[in-house]
Amino acid sequence: MLRGLRNASSGLIGKTVMAVVVGFLIISFAIWGIGDIFRGGGRTTVATIGKAEISSEQFRQIFNERLQQVSRQTGKPITPAQAQMFGFDQQILGQMIAESALDQEAAQLKLGVSDADISKQIMADPSFRGLSGGFDRGRFEQIIRQAGYTEPRYVAEQRNNILRRQLTSAISSDIRVSDTEAQAFNRFQNEQRSVQYVTLARAAAGEISSPPPDTLEKYFEERKLAFRAPEYRKIAVLTLSSEAIAKTINVSDEEAKKVYEERKEGRYSSPEKRDLQQIVFPTEDEAKAAAAKIASGASFDQVAAERNLKPGDITLTGATKTSIVDPAVAEAAFSLKPDEVSAPIKGRFGYALLKVTRIEPARVSPYEEVAADIKQELASEQAREKAGKLRNNIEDELAGGSRLDEVGTKLGIPVRVIDAVDRSGRGPDGKPVTGLPTTDILSGAFSSDVGIENDAVQIPDGFVYYDVLGITAPRDRTLEEVRGLVETRWREDEITERLKKKSEEMAVKLKDGTPFEQLAAENGLKVETASGLKRNSTDPLPAAAVDEIFKTAKDQAGASEGKDAIERIVFRVTDVSTPAFDPSSADAKTIVDTLRNAISDELLGQYITQIENRLGMTVNRAALNQAITGGGSAGY
Repeated sequence: MLRGLRNASSGLIGKTVMAVVVGFLIISFAIWGIGDIFRGGGRTTVATIGKAEISSEQFRQIFNERLQQVSRQTGKPITPAQAQMFGFDQQILGQMIAESALDQEAAQLKLGVSDADISKQIMADPSFRGLSGGFDRGRFEQIIRQAGYTEPRYVAEQRNNILRRQLTSAISSDIRVSDTEAQAFNRFQNEQRSVQYVTLARAAAGEISSPPPDTLEKYFEERKLAFRAPEYRKIAVLTLSSEAIAKTINVSDEEAKKVYEERKEGRYSSPEKRDLQQIVFPTEDEAKAAAAKIASGASFDQVAAERNLKPGDITLTGATKTSIVDPAVAEAAFSLKPDEVSAPIKGRFGYALLKVTRIEPARVSPYEEVAADIKQELASEQAREKAGKLRNNIEDELAGGSRLDEVGTKLGIPVRVIDAVDRSGRGPDGKPVTGLPTTDILSGAFSSDVGIENDAVQIPDGFVYYDVLGITAPRDRTLEEVRGLVETRWREDEITERLKKKSEEMAVKLKDGTPFEQLAAENGLKVETASGLKRNSTDPLPAAAVDEIFKTAKDQAGASEGKDAIERIVFRVTDVSTPAFDPSSADAKTIVDTLRNAISDELLGQYITQIENRLGMTVNRAALNQAITGGGSAGY
């Protein structure tokens, strides 16, 4: 915006206009006061439900919390624009409206819950249990703080949740599913079909000659909108990537060796490890008797077997001295020679006999072995530090009104200019524009304008800055510009139409009694079979064909689309297998539970909708969009 003001006021006329604008702002402050500037211009409501309002700030807080939760789960920052694309904002707003409606209904019915009951429920939550198994207040405070709650807010939300459950459980707690419903669902879900079929691919359409000029021209005119050139944007892109910076950093052997010496003892060395066998005895006398038996020729395993111990019960592999919790046992274990059996050792849990079966000496990785990793790590560390400083410099330069290309030149960062790209990331040739650091900049570029400063887009190892340099408006193309594409589309449509007609004719012949093998041979096709198809099957036949197969009776024929719009499938249903249904089986129980949940969800949805309609509801779309776009981005 600052850059835009600078550009707008660069000339004499611009300076005069800007002076008038600023004058109006000063006058408006004098009339209205400046309080609203700091209060955000008054309260903005995203939605109203009955007597309750959902403010922009309330929605923004919940929206950002949920966005951050999803970002943490996926391990990748999710922008508000991406969230809107997936309908995330609508889901959250719908949930907030439903909760508000239930809260008002609970108040209308005078439902309540005591503080003691809320406290009891919170203290019984397993999430808040400490090492002792009981409620741990410190853990409770830590968990709710990490989730973005204060204690009063969390308690209030639990109170509302309990009251909502009182309402919803009254609607859905006693839903019963009849055997007839369960049997019908079982049949729909588990019915199986077998078919014979043939696949008509492009070759089955025969040779298609080039269309006459008038045919092609007519085809183009009827579909001119499909060949229209989209809006293109010329954009400048500056990518600040720590990975790219790291490739330019040369770490010397002197630096790497210094780090190696500092970290050698811990990071680049491994302690001695031993494989041990251990038998623990309750008394010293028993341990001495066992040691004497081993000294007389019995094996360690034989003594263990006499005590009903298996090899896995007495074996410890890859133990370090510090990993053995009993100091006396650890000291003895690491003083024994290979295959040597210890004298009885008094430990924490009794008297132990030890035997060392394998020793892996301590090892320090030589510098040459880890030098490349050290240099790469140091380069990455230095790159991240340099990227942080550069980002501050970039932000300062942009805030001062510099153009992106000026910033790149001043700071020595390449700025790439993309001459033309559409909303989908394609160039005028219809091919994807290569080298875009992220397609997330496209939505911003197409909602921005020339000379407008844009927010940076975060990528895994940095940020992408962009400027809109030019806009090419959408326009109708002439036939000559797209003749090759038009002819290709005409040919594709012609093939599709021919195959559709041919497949329907073949299906009619099958219905009239022509043997499938004969019909296939006449058309140079091979009859294939598929069995055990269910409604959700996608192999070997595509979903469109399976859908048609389950609409067709046994011994009847049909035709459908194949894996794409051109391919066609001609089939005949040879068998229909109705699944058996045992009301007492585990499968039946699963079906009943599924139906019960589905019916419960449907009833609750109808109940909440009825409450919302009775209370009255409005949504302010402009305020909703403002709350989202002004709400930041998860992970920043």
